[in-house]
Amino acid sequence: MRLPGCAVPSLACPYDRARLETSGNVLVCSNPQCRQQFPLVDGVPILINSDQSLFSVEDFTCGRTTTVQTHPSWKQKLWRDVYRFVPSLSHNPKASKNYHQFRDVILQHASRPVILVVGAGELGDGMEEIVKDTRFIFVECDVYLNERVHAIADGHNLPFLDGSFDGVICQAVLEHVVDPQRCVDEIHRVLKPHGVVYAEIPFMQQVHMQGYDFTRFTLSGCRRLFRNFSEIGAGSLGGPGMALAWSISYFVGSFSKSEVWSIFRVAVLPFFIFWIKYFDRFLDNPEASDAASATYFLGSRSETHTLDREILHKHWSYHR
Repeated sequence: MRLPGCAVPSLACPYDRARLETSGNVLVCSNPQCRQQFPLVDGVPILINSDQSLFSVEDFTCGRTTTVQTHPSWKQKLWRDVYRFVPSLSHNPKASKNYHQFRDVILQHASRPVILVVGAGELGDGMEEIVKDTRFIFVECDVYLNERVHAIADGHNLPFLDGSFDGVICQAVLEHVVDPQRCVDEIHRVLKPHGVVYAEIPFMQQVHMQGYDFTRFTLSGCRRLFRNFSEIGAGSLGGPGMALAWSISYFVGSFSKSEVWSIFRVAVLPFFIFWIKYFDRFLDNPEASDAASATYFLGSRSETHTLDREILHKHWSYHR
């Protein structure tokens, strides 16, 4: 298996959370009343609760799912090369600083932290430095296969024992799940008592990943989602400028879905509007969070929850 050796004992059945055992080329639930079996595909365990997920084990063993990464076509490779020269409409300058804080808080309680990355198919903005830090051990899961993913897992039923991790990273993922609160509760469950979570969630953003996009959160909504954590930091990232740039792009794209028009929108239009995102450098104030492209939350696991009244009073309008 691709999983780091020290992390294997923390695997649990996504049906009943009992410990998993190795039996030949499959993992088997140790609970005699369950005994669910989970295969490996290219060394990656497929730890899906097919009864409660948009995905099933068979999607990966039979190649039915469209989320499994295959070898890119020549057209995909060409587009990948073109995108390298197209200016991005996104701007996330706070992520790097947030990850430094995430790292420092975790190292106060663990010298060799084990971090779970939920939605690890691609490295999020700002993650590069912490991933290279040899003091950390990363267990990375997602719902599609690629070279980074250690386990196929659905965030609604994380296949790990209670209290397995020192930290959890969930960056630009919770908009793609059908029940964000359930996923956050699972993050809470798999964290150790002093465990730390870092999450980023879109607010003023358009639909992406087609049908696999379900919800958005204001900063207050983000705080409420993580009300069972003690807030270390929360705010906006990718401000109104970024939100406006993407709105223009999607506005233009709405006129036609032809291939030529799509090429214009993604390969030409950004050269005319990318600069709008840089206004966010001058809009780094609490009021801007009401029109931000995305929000973030950094917090530590708690046994109590933040009251809704407390969340409401954290809004900038109460501190004018």
